[in-house]
Amino acid sequence: MKKVNSVEEYIEVNSNFSQELTLLREIINTTDLEETIKWSAPAYCLNGKNVLGLGAFKKHFCIFFHQGVFLKDEHDLLNNAQEDKTKGMRQMRFKSISDINETAVLSYVKEAIENQAFKPKRITKKDVIVPDLISEVLNSNADFKTAFKALTPSCQREYCNYISEAKRDATKFSRLDKIKPMILKGAGLHDKYKKC
Repeated sequence: MKKVNSVEEYIEVNSNFSQELTLLREIINTTDLEETIKWSAPAYCLNGKNVLGLGAFKKHFCIFFHQGVFLKDEHDLLNNAQEDKTKGMRQMRFKSISDINETAVLSYVKEAIENQAFKPKRITKKDVIVPDLISEVLNSNADFKTAFKALTPSCQREYCNYISEAKRDATKFSRLDKIKPMILKGAGLHDKYKKC
């Protein structure tokens, strides 16, 4: 990415999404966030702390929420851009200007500001970060959700890590098929070694 010195220059360099980035910028700039450039991209801060940023790529553009894991995501708009690497950051991804729901975007931005103002707890190794693949099953299968929630946090974490640590999607799906019956039985991933 070419080094840029201003948000205007960033928008100019990413001319394929200039109208879209300008709209997102206008929405964000209705708040009290401070606009700056960090990592050669627009960044928005509160009292010097990163809250969110804009990004543009070949086929999509997005808003990065640095502590997006703490957002309620009532409209189901957030994704973990790099499931194996990012813990707290979430991405709101768009392909065209018609994908931008201005009201929803502003509500997410305001919630992110509130969260930063109240300093949500940092993610630790003991937090259970549920991968998207398991989340999909939890949302579509009530029995699975009940069984998963009944597990201890350490057992939940072991299952989540087992899926997240797989590099290929095919491996993740085969691992999910393997653990579903274990979870439904209330068994831990490593029960033969310890009791959950």
